[in-house]
Amino acid sequence: MLTRYETYKLTARVRKRKRAIEIVCLREDGYRPLTKADIPLVFNTHNDLKLMPSFLAHYRKLGVSRFICVDDVSSDGTREYLLSQADVDVWRSPLRYRDARRGREWREALFDRYGGDRWYLNVDSDEFLVYQDSEHQRLDKLIRVLERRGEKRLAAPMIDMYPIAPLGSAALGPDDHRMPWEIADHFDGSGYELTYTKRAISITGGPRKRKFAHVLELIKYPLIFWDRNCSLSVSIHQPLPCERNFLEISGVLLHFKFFSDYREKIEQAVSDGQYFDGAAIYRKMLIDLEKTGEFDFAYEHSVRFCGSRQLLDLGFIAPIPFALEQNGAREATKQR
Repeated sequence: MLTRYETYKLTARVRKRKRAIEIVCLREDGYRPLTKADIPLVFNTHNDLKLMPSFLAHYRKLGVSRFICVDDVSSDGTREYLLSQADVDVWRSPLRYRDARRGREWREALFDRYGGDRWYLNVDSDEFLVYQDSEHQRLDKLIRVLERRGEKRLAAPMIDMYPIAPLGSAALGPDDHRMPWEIADHFDGSGYELTYTKRAISITGGPRKRKFAHVLELIKYPLIFWDRNCSLSVSIHQPLPCERNFLEISGVLLHFKFFSDYREKIEQAVSDGQYFDGAAIYRKMLIDLEKTGEFDFAYEHSVRFCGSRQLLDLGFIAPIPFALEQNGAREATKQR
């Protein structure tokens, strides 16, 4: 872990290079401030229309009351769909994803605009948060547990999901009423490595490492209490201040990249060049695809996703003491 002096130097350097980012709200009623009771979710998206209905439904069920989005020049109807949703604020930036430091500057601009000293969900449009009993326990209860433990973040790695059959058979459309894990329903049940750096937890592994030797950082902090000390400028995987990053892994982000339109997505990523290192990872995937003609991620340790209890039993996530929170709430009620 960084010393206080090292953290101070890093924070000072980040603040010095921070720049103002122009973003424009696309809603006719313009910018709408949050209320104290709101649970907001900030996300970036680009041509993810097929996931939008399930994405919004998943997080609404968890208790999100406002979605705050930067749309990166979507051309598939994503922007128009989001603008039709009453609880979504859609923003536009003259910068592209890469030029906004892979979207991190957009996120910080939105945190500044909507206000600090509050909890935010901070995810991408293909990431679905799951934690113990998330099928029934809403985010307000999870936040109270974190606050009771003195924590200001939730640590959760991205877990790549894929169908057990060849990807060409995994069709998902915007009019499909299924959740994405009903189609891309498997994940790697082993093969992950957890280590600790001076700045954060580090987790690598999964099907992209297994098939393509892509060593990608999987850890994220999708639920975060944002205050004046916070910054994403170093990395979204290592938010400042670093001392808040060393937590139990209490959630996962089910990550949905692989459906029947995967070839189109990979080719688009390569031609667009917005991803890390000029989309080098996607270039390698495209080369492999041209050799094999198809991707099939299934192997002996593939596991079919069955819900949060399964992730707890497999050791992917740590238990969250919701019962203690409920007992504490009952005791507080009695004392009134």
